[in-house]
Amino acid sequence: MRILKRNWKILLLGVFVAVASCSFTTKEFSDPSKDRLLIDLISYVLEKGHYDPKELDDTFSIHVWENFIESLDPLKRYFLAQDIEDFRAYSLLIDDQIRQKDLTFFDVVYDTYLQRSQATKTYYKEILAKPFDYTIEESINTDYDNLEYANTDQELKEHWRKQLKYTALSNFYDLIEEQKEARSMNPDSIPSNEIRDLIDMSKADLESKARETTLSTLDDNYDFTDDLERKDYFALYLNAIVSEFDPHTNYFAPPDRDRFDLRMSGKLEGIGARLQKKNDYITIVEVISGGPVWRGEHLEVGDALIKVRQEDEDEAVSLVGMRVDDAVKLIKGPKGTKVILTVKRVDGTIDEEIIERDVVELAETYAKSTIIEQEGKRYGLINLPAFYFDMTDYGERNAATDVREEIEKLKNEQIDGLVMDLRNNGGGSLRTAVDIAGLFIKNGPIVQVASNGARKEVLKDRDSDIAWDGPLVLMINELSASASEILAAAMQDYKRGIILGSVQSYGKGTVQNMIDLNQWLRNNDLGDMGALKMTTQKFYRVNGGSTQLEGVKSDVIMPDRYSYIEIGERDYDNPLPHDKITAAEYEVWPGYIDYQGTIERSKERLASNPQVNLIEENAQWIKINQNDQELSLALDKYIAEMQRREQENDRFEAIKDYDNELNYASLRDDLRLMDQDTTLREQHRRWHKSLAKDVYVEEAVHILADLKMNNIRPSKVAKIQD
Repeated sequence: MRILKRNWKILLLGVFVAVASCSFTTKEFSDPSKDRLLIDLISYVLEKGHYDPKELDDTFSIHVWENFIESLDPLKRYFLAQDIEDFRAYSLLIDDQIRQKDLTFFDVVYDTYLQRSQATKTYYKEILAKPFDYTIEESINTDYDNLEYANTDQELKEHWRKQLKYTALSNFYDLIEEQKEARSMNPDSIPSNEIRDLIDMSKADLESKARETTLSTLDDNYDFTDDLERKDYFALYLNAIVSEFDPHTNYFAPPDRDRFDLRMSGKLEGIGARLQKKNDYITIVEVISGGPVWRGEHLEVGDALIKVRQEDEDEAVSLVGMRVDDAVKLIKGPKGTKVILTVKRVDGTIDEEIIERDVVELAETYAKSTIIEQEGKRYGLINLPAFYFDMTDYGERNAATDVREEIEKLKNEQIDGLVMDLRNNGGGSLRTAVDIAGLFIKNGPIVQVASNGARKEVLKDRDSDIAWDGPLVLMINELSASASEILAAAMQDYKRGIILGSVQSYGKGTVQNMIDLNQWLRNNDLGDMGALKMTTQKFYRVNGGSTQLEGVKSDVIMPDRYSYIEIGERDYDNPLPHDKITAAEYEVWPGYIDYQGTIERSKERLASNPQVNLIEENAQWIKINQNDQELSLALDKYIAEMQRREQENDRFEAIKDYDNELNYASLRDDLRLMDQDTTLREQHRRWHKSLAKDVYVEEAVHILADLKMNNIRPSKVAKIQD
């Protein structure tokens, strides 16, 4: 799409100047300590480049103090009250320590944490070695924010006991219910030996199994934390500092930067398997469809990787006991290269596999479409999970080009209207949002961008080509954020499409840029310094309003299970404020007749829809139960409470059983791919099954059917005159 060339270059230049104007040539970064260097470098970049830089004062210091301690011990399992008092001596000094590159506070807290976490290792094994007495009348409060720190080791151990008892009780109850279900089954229909074994278990056996499950979970947790190094905890400290500027400014250590890039691009170069550490072994937990492992049937879930060797090496490296991140570095590699893995199979046999690496695409990241059939009409639905792009090359696969392709495929299927599903889409590339908006309008401004101290920029669609000029509905919810809000807001301001969804979207109206910290250093021999994702700009709708905090208000409001749960930008610490700027010049889309009437008819339908009313009741019920944080640890009372909740929840079973009676069909192009990929076929089957239960989709189709097109709008007249 030929848009944004001049404006985009200007915008990027402005960002570069804003960040690089600190010019780092005026300051030397030569501290031999990597940690002190990172503190110095990050604080300087934030001061010079952040959209709304914070003053490092005592208030800032207190917040960093609180956040770092909480990030290490959110359940108050490790630190004692005296530890917190000792740490309090630093609560007003952190701002000064940042300026002086002094790491005393971090070192004191980190050393204490290591001591406490090692000491508590014995707690859970000792506690879970004996049966719990579930006849005792006692309770646990899960409001850990307001829980007092333990004064003594004995109090701390008691805190652990209650938490473990609660977890084991939950597992115990689940096993009791599974046993009831197994005993009611026809013996010939019992799905597994594990379920069959449950039938004859005594209560004591079930209680023992519940503790074993809890023990295994804690073992896995400690296996993970034992692999963490000082640098991992220092990254937590750095994030406690940078997140004080705003919720979306984050430090990325090198492995985290790689994972972020992967989420944004949806692809990697490697073998196509997800790995996890289990009992010192690097284990396959998922085989990615279409990747080298999947194509060659080399490995399967459960296989353990015990050695790795590159094709030009003679000696293999043992993976036993290695950190997952370090193992991944050895296994990943450029397309076309080979890696030799020694594998311990699920059956215990050991083999050697030679795998040629390739580009692996994560299908769940990418846009996908389907056809909805109702009353002789066909509608298209495009699900867009993220505004993805390749951070090294925008010309590679990105969300905008994929959406255009899906639109063209749907047009070939003769659709009568289009639904864009942006629910749970947390955003991504600003540029792809602008490009996608340009697919639905002739031309004009899409979003306004303001930088600190700079003149606002208006990002426009300059291409008169329209990929889809028919009826359009966009579905959003509370988790639709950032780029999703840019697209939804533009379509709403232009009256190009009707927004169907929650009361408002997430409310993230800021722009972040990834700053490679290595680029500012000369003669760096301390290794990769990572990157800083920093808020450099705010974006505004073409009508001048900000989506920050307020989000995009839906034209047609529908409840969902998140309606009363605190999950938006407004629920974070340190969000930037909502504000307004002057509107851009734009013309409302002339393509509809009775646009507002369509919205009003939709509201009337929903007001009398029993399924919608039931979802609203369910959302209120979830909120009530979420606030109930005092829980009994007596088995009889716990069972009674669970049964009460299940009885109340029975009222909402109709939500899961709902059928919108729409027909779904995969596109012809996709069907051809499914002939070669059974996994893709199954993914589409499950997707269609979930869509069939979706009242959002049902109402979106009703709106599309109601939207009447103005067939004599100016663009059409121009074409006739030509």
